[in-house]
Amino acid sequence: MDVLSSRVLIHPRDHEVSTAFYRDALGLAIEREFPGGTRFFAGGGSIEVVGTGEAGPGPDVNLFLQVRDLPATLAELAGRGVEPVREARREPWGTDEAWIADPDGLRIVLVEVPEDHPLRRDKR
Repeated sequence: MDVLSSRVLIHPRDHEVSTAFYRDALGLAIEREFPGGTRFFAGGGSIEVVGTGEAGPGPDVNLFLQVRDLPATLAELAGRGVEPVREARREPWGTDEAWIADPDGLRIVLVEVPEDHPLRRDKR
């Protein structure tokens, strides 16, 4: 399989509230707007808030967003009113993670790969 691009589609209960969350609270840049949806840049992929949903997210699905500096990201988000649902901590597998949630309760895992972690390839 030759994957050319990827995106996650989120069907929120309240489209306007969720679009505002991803745009304003998280500060994600808009990749594309179209009738009934907004696609946001999210590193090497996209997050698309589209239409509306009924059931909401399940506990077995998480959105992982890798960030360069987790404490700085959490401080930036706190300034926009986004508080963690689980504070940052070092996981047994060596990454630093904190959890936030979107307006429907979708768990968003913010991940920082420490400089000395084997996954780290970008030495910037």
